[in-house]
Amino acid sequence: MDLSVTFIGTAASVPTRSRGTASTLVARGGERWLIDCGEGTQRQLLRSGHGLVDVDLILLTHLHADHVLGLPGLIKTYGLRGRERALRVIGPAGLSAFIDRLGPIIGRTPFPLQVEDVSAGVVHDTEGAVIEAFNTDHGIASFGYALLEDDRPGAFDVDAARALGVPSGPLFGRLQRGMDVELDDGTTVRPDQVLGETREGRTLVFSGDTRPCATTADIAVDADLLVHEGTFLHEERDRALETRHSTVREAAELARSAQVRMLALTHLSSRFMPRDARAEALEIYDRVVIPKDFDTIAIPFRERGEPVLQHIDDAPRSTEPPAG
Repeated sequence: MDLSVTFIGTAASVPTRSRGTASTLVARGGERWLIDCGEGTQRQLLRSGHGLVDVDLILLTHLHADHVLGLPGLIKTYGLRGRERALRVIGPAGLSAFIDRLGPIIGRTPFPLQVEDVSAGVVHDTEGAVIEAFNTDHGIASFGYALLEDDRPGAFDVDAARALGVPSGPLFGRLQRGMDVELDDGTTVRPDQVLGETREGRTLVFSGDTRPCATTADIAVDADLLVHEGTFLHEERDRALETRHSTVREAAELARSAQVRMLALTHLSSRFMPRDARAEALEIYDRVVIPKDFDTIAIPFRERGEPVLQHIDDAPRSTEPPAG
């Protein structure tokens, strides 16, 4: 199942000429989820190459303006386009009251708008995976989100199955799904006789706006991708502490401790150049990328390779450390 993350807006607090405010699109199989919806998100989606995607779910990390002001326009546009499928919007306490206040602006929608204040824990269950909200440290009610895929059965050994007398066809499928099969001669063949070691599912973690915190560090252990804010450089660490944000160095230290396969730094302040953020992060951890708006990270299953950053104007690049 294909899995990718496209950065719709990567700026901190206010948009710049080249970066929109916070929004990230996750595509998994046929589902599309939006994490945060900053001002101008619908136009950013149109510019991204994905078009104005009919997302299935919007997950809000917190209710600061640069993460939610795109909601009225996006919801209204979905209505004007005649969307009929329900749209679920979830977030921390206060979200429902916020959407209620937007009622006169949004107006009636021709589709069910399902708004939920949620607590930490599993907030969405889908095929072979869940999305879990976890508490973060931003001075107000705030969440990060983690996509946690189920482990998958090991690779099916066709030769081993045939050697045990299993005929090609439906019995192969039963074994692959973890079920015993009985052959015509009464022999039982178990899945562990024809399947390799269990293959780990993928994990994506999105910090939202936060100080470095144990909840993020714990859930990010061995993650395939950690998208973490890096609002300030280390020289402004006092400002980061005051505003409950993270420095680039702190995000890299957390990624190193968790041994994530790729760290993507986002929510970048216009006070510094992205190359300065990358240089600071690389002093700590070497699996770091600084996505631009509309860049995409493809996350294959582990047995198929490393996560790859695809710049919108460049070729794919892996963050696998250089040899030596």
